[in-house]
Amino acid sequence: MASLKDMRNRIGSVKATQKITKAMQMVAAAKLRRAQDAAQSARPYASRMAAVIANLAAGVSGPGAPRLLVGTGADRRHLIVVATADRGLAGGFNSGIVRFARERIASLISEGKDVRIVAVGRKARDQLRRLYGDRIAAVFEAGGSPSLVRAEEVAAKVREIFEAGETDVVTLVYSRFRSVVSQTPIARQLIPAEVAAGGTPLDLKGASYEYEPDEETILEALLPRNITTQIFAAMLENQAGFFAAQMTAMDNATRNAGDMIASLTLQYNRTRQAQITKELIEIISGAEAL
Repeated sequence: MASLKDMRNRIGSVKATQKITKAMQMVAAAKLRRAQDAAQSARPYASRMAAVIANLAAGVSGPGAPRLLVGTGADRRHLIVVATADRGLAGGFNSGIVRFARERIASLISEGKDVRIVAVGRKARDQLRRLYGDRIAAVFEAGGSPSLVRAEEVAAKVREIFEAGETDVVTLVYSRFRSVVSQTPIARQLIPAEVAAGGTPLDLKGASYEYEPDEETILEALLPRNITTQIFAAMLENQAGFFAAQMTAMDNATRNAGDMIASLTLQYNRTRQAQITKELIEIISGAEAL
C-alpha cells in the first residue's frame, strides 16, 4: 500500500499535469479562431481557381492539352501526398489521416499499382515509415504555421516527380475542417486535374469569350499554381483541424485529471483517517495496559 507521502506526491504530480493540459487547451482555443478563419478564407479562392480551370478545360482537347490536365493516359503509378501536423497531443487527428492514407495505399498496392509517398508533416513521416519506408519519395515538415513558400516546395517536388515520368496520378490526403468536433480525412486528386469534381464551371450567362493567349497557354500557367493552391489550402485545413482536435483532447485530459485528483484525494483522506484511528487505538490500548 502506498504511503501518505507517496500519495501526496502523486496528487501533486497530477495537479501539475492538469495545469499543463489546461494551459495547452487555452492556447489551442486562442489559435483555433485564427486558423479557422484562414482555412475558410482559402476555400473560395481554391474553389474559384478550380472553376476557372474547368471553364478553360472545356475548350481544350487533343495532343495540345497540358499534361497536368490530362495526365499521362495511364493509371499504373500513383503518388500519394499525405499531409498531417508536426506535433501530437491532438487525440486521433494525425492517426485518422494516416489510417485513411494507409487504407488507400494498401488498396492500390493490392490492385498491382506502383505507389510512392510524399509525407508532409513529421507525424505522417513517422507513422508511414514503419510500413512503407521504401516507398517514401520525399519528406517535408508542416512547420508551425502554413506558408505559401512551403506549399510551393511540396508542389515543386510533386511536379518534378510527375515530369520525370515517375508517376501517372497524384492524390492529396489531408483532413477537412468541418467543426470543432469534426475533422474528416479526405482525398483530392491533383494530377490529372480533377475538373469535374474540383469545381463547377463558371456561369458565363450565354456569353462567348475569346482568350488571349489561348486556353492551352493559360492552363500551362494556371495548373502548376493550382497544385500549390490546393496544397496550401489543405495545410490550412489541417492546422484548423489540429487546433480543434488538440483543444478537445486537452479539455478531456484536464477533466480526467480532475477526476483522478478527486479519487486520489478521497483515497488519501481515508488512508490518513485509518492511520490516525490506528494510532489512537494503540495509545488507548497502551494506557489501559498501564
